[in-house]
Amino acid sequence: MKKILPCVIGLGYVGLPVFISLKKKFKVVGFDTNKKRVSNLNNLIDTNREFIKNDLRIKNKSIITDKPEKIKNCNFYIVTVPTPIKNNYTPDLRYIRSAFNLIAKNLKKDDIIFLESTVYPGTTEIFCKNILLKNKKSINKKNFFLGYSSERINPGDKKHNVRNIKKVVSIDANKNITNIVRLVYRTISKKIIFSHKIKETELSKLIENTQRDINISLMNEIMILCKKTKIDYEEVIRLAKTKWNFLNFSPGLVGGHCLPVDPYYLSYFANKSNYNTKITLAGRETNNSMTNFTFNLINKEIKRKTEKKNIKISVAGLTYKPNVSDLRNSLALKIYKKLDDARNQNLIGSSLDATIILHANTKTFTLLKDFKDELKFIFISSDCKLIQSDSVEDIDIVVEKNINEKCDRCWHKNETVGKIKDHKKLCSRCYANIFEQSEIRTLG
Repeated sequence: MKKILPCVIGLGYVGLPVFISLKKKFKVVGFDTNKKRVSNLNNLIDTNREFIKNDLRIKNKSIITDKPEKIKNCNFYIVTVPTPIKNNYTPDLRYIRSAFNLIAKNLKKDDIIFLESTVYPGTTEIFCKNILLKNKKSINKKNFFLGYSSERINPGDKKHNVRNIKKVVSIDANKNITNIVRLVYRTISKKIIFSHKIKETELSKLIENTQRDINISLMNEIMILCKKTKIDYEEVIRLAKTKWNFLNFSPGLVGGHCLPVDPYYLSYFANKSNYNTKITLAGRETNNSMTNFTFNLINKEIKRKTEKKNIKISVAGLTYKPNVSDLRNSLALKIYKKLDDARNQNLIGSSLDATIILHANTKTFTLLKDFKDELKFIFISSDCKLIQSDSVEDIDIVVEKNINEKCDRCWHKNETVGKIKDHKKLCSRCYANIFEQSEIRTLG
């Protein structure tokens, strides 16, 4: 391989950071079938809000395109496309199939192809390889090189970004190809964990997220038990954490593109291997049930606390976790829809006239003014904590757009500034701090 010409297929949460890292050193083609996404990125706009304009500026004659013919000269492909599940909870590999069909039409001798999407063991070496061999008869399995690198992108996390994390990279190839792979991936991440075993690497990714899903489900179950038995959950955890090897997981709404999906990929692989897992999917039932649990908890509080018929419910944050713009598998969104359906059918409280106020931007901690004493206020956060107040007069806030104004508390400029009743203008961070310090008690 005379010159490395990388191509990143899929420019979402996983692919875009890879493209941005590579373009600092290589002439890279970033490919995505979403024309609007491509247009936005070429105009230096990341609708996922993970990168600023300066990050997106093109270097080394790299390009972002939706035109398949632009990738024909590339020789190092990195596939970062979604791997959702079907309605029957089995793996949906259609995006991988599409990406590898595209690569197959342009496959050349000594090309290197890496898959980064989360998959079950065997996907890279069997499913993907068969697509490449089927579509390019002039190429045999010894003419190209397949590898797998598990993605560890954590949207909204500026500390554990792709540059700072440990990146697992696996390929079974000769020393020359291995050196090329190391060179490319060291441009992406500082620390490379190398393996020659692809199936083991695929499985390691699945258990990373499955382990977390199961641990969160256990804490959800303990939290529900404490609620039913009127035991103080926070005190239980405070005491349990004093043991040196206690794993400090928190209950919450489990959503997004990883945790609610990966256990099904692992279970699918086990079933294919004639092994019936007993624990792998145990957490899914509990975590999926948190929608109904949270809805019932809200409804119970409304019935117990509210005497007036006209109530207002504020749902702040619809994405699957704070500070991201990703709605995939969001339980907060499902809770909102459930509240809205119940409101329309007069099922909230005792046939109450409910108004649901929706705040969809989790990057801005917003409340509306004029709630005053007539409001029974309930806030749903992404970590499933419920907050209720008979009055929010002490945090009466108007939200305004003031792009170039400074926060009166920390003096930093902020895209959105909230104006509170004493007329001070606050950035969203200071605004959230004031909210947390106000006299509001936690229910969940």
